[in-house]
Amino acid sequence: MSGGREDVGGPRVVIVREPDDDSESSVEEGSSEEESEVPGLAPHNPDAAQDYWHIQKLIKYMKAGNQTATVVALACLKDHELSSESIQTAIKEIGGLEVLINLLETNDFKCKMGALSVLSAVSENFEIRRHMTDLGCVPLLVNLLNDPSRALQAVSATTLSNVAKIKKARKIVRKCNGLPQLVDLLDVRQSLLQTNINQLEPDEQKIIEVVRGSAKAIWSLSKSTRNKEELRKAGCVKLLARLLHSVHEDVVVYAMGTIQRCASQSNYQLAIQTEGMIGDMVRYLSNSNPDLKRHCASAIFKCAEDPKTRELVRQHGGLDPLVAILRDEGVRQNKPLLAAVTGAIWKCSISIENVRRLDDLNTVNTLVQLLNDEDEEVLTNVVGALAGCARLGHNREVIQQAGGIALLVQLLSHTNQALLENVTRVLGESAHNADCMAEMERLDAVRLIWSLLKNPSTKVQANAAWALVPCIQNSKESGEMVRSLVGGLELIVSLLQSEDTKVLACVCAALSKVAQDKENLAVITDHGVVPMLARLVLTEDDILREHLASAIANCCKWSNNCHEFGRLGAVTPLVGYMSSKDKKVHRTTALALCQLSQDPSNCINLHQSGVVPYLLETIGSPDEVLQEASAGCLSNIRKLALESGREQ
Repeated sequence: MSGGREDVGGPRVVIVREPDDDSESSVEEGSSEEESEVPGLAPHNPDAAQDYWHIQKLIKYMKAGNQTATVVALACLKDHELSSESIQTAIKEIGGLEVLINLLETNDFKCKMGALSVLSAVSENFEIRRHMTDLGCVPLLVNLLNDPSRALQAVSATTLSNVAKIKKARKIVRKCNGLPQLVDLLDVRQSLLQTNINQLEPDEQKIIEVVRGSAKAIWSLSKSTRNKEELRKAGCVKLLARLLHSVHEDVVVYAMGTIQRCASQSNYQLAIQTEGMIGDMVRYLSNSNPDLKRHCASAIFKCAEDPKTRELVRQHGGLDPLVAILRDEGVRQNKPLLAAVTGAIWKCSISIENVRRLDDLNTVNTLVQLLNDEDEEVLTNVVGALAGCARLGHNREVIQQAGGIALLVQLLSHTNQALLENVTRVLGESAHNADCMAEMERLDAVRLIWSLLKNPSTKVQANAAWALVPCIQNSKESGEMVRSLVGGLELIVSLLQSEDTKVLACVCAALSKVAQDKENLAVITDHGVVPMLARLVLTEDDILREHLASAIANCCKWSNNCHEFGRLGAVTPLVGYMSSKDKKVHRTTALALCQLSQDPSNCINLHQSGVVPYLLETIGSPDEVLQEASAGCLSNIRKLALESGREQ
């Protein structure tokens, strides 16, 4: 029911997609394009010609006849197969839509009801609903939401749910103040929502029909980012939470469809927590309706960026049904559901506590099996989940023993940037395991990861650089391996010119490992690594500071690099890093200062920059590396002072 492909039938069919005015992406709604024109269909066979002629005659009766003739003509028109493309096109080409829309302004109930029934049926067609929008139908439908007749309200709302798949129509509904009206129609007694339809009185059944139509319309309208906020301001969230306790499954599906569509917005995420909807989402994951399960999993996927939501999912037992759906062979062909479920597991795996529960359910093996899936959205989510699980050491072994490393390395040849971001993450985690690293080297994974430094996506660049850190650290012949990559060192040094802070931090971390090999350090020095690192020292980002200081510390160990850093003005800004609240920054900065202090001119600069009080404090740190580096720097400064004293 949400924006997607529509096959409009007939011999001149084109597959079309409707525009999406929502800027967000999700596991359910991909980017879409403006639907193309679908030419009208002239009758091609005797039966179609007869229908065309018959509809033409009925439209003429509605135009020229009296009230009774109009009602009879509408009744006859409803007897036709209104879902047929040829019938819909005939109504449009003969001018029937104009007549039907005009009838919405009459005072006769039967005329309005008959016209609405036809419009509701034919508005399933994109061309029809676009034409209806252009003819000014939307404000009339919004007005009918206030009609005293429940039947008219219900059909008007249902028709709006179809027409609102058009971007222009969604905007008109908002401008006509239709959103608060639709929200108000959801506000019914809880007893009606919790009673089966066949046990309700006829009037009560009509109320449920109004709720059903309104919920469906709100779902369509929530595709617009502005409408989402207007719906929230109108009090939609509380009413949607109530609808989730309804026994009317289609109402629940529409309500959950709206919730998952809005769940990517922070205001809605907070409201979803506050209204206790996470428990409802988890409960419906065990429902037999695949659409409902998909909406619930998609909502969890969007909300689980928040740590509190991840905790609530686990506390309500939500990981168990998610994994159960994942293991259901029947779900493998339902790609939207599979993508939603794997996405939810991925986001939930951000929390280590959730990873431990996933381990109890033996989830990693199931995820590895899905690495053969052909759908890139599913693959992206599966690999993201594996990356989360691989943070625990034993899961790296499970991935490797299940044949996951080879499958993951194969994915490095894909072009999907989101997929590559996650593949580099999981391979980076796996590289901490000796067996995984050995297999990665056999499969030439390091070269493939290194080549991703040329990817246009800064996220892929950053993740690739970060994955190289454990690869270089744990390779048996890391120096030779790095040198064997033609142009690799020049490439990674060139990324120090990036404007992305995360890329810079990850590249500095990788260069810190590269520089531990003397030959490689000589090569990157020739490529100008020293002035490039020196230009970055004024950063205030602590993550970049940590890895930049580490890279400087290791680059000081070649030729006159140590003196060159001082000449380029890198010393004084580094002293300022010691005032950071991040202990990791203190550690790497102390290492850098210790190396820099081996140059006499740097020692003078360090002393004048007020480094001594910082070092006297960090020398008492429980971190032994920080202790030794601080002591080494102080020792070098003291030696220089003593030598200067003797000379005097």
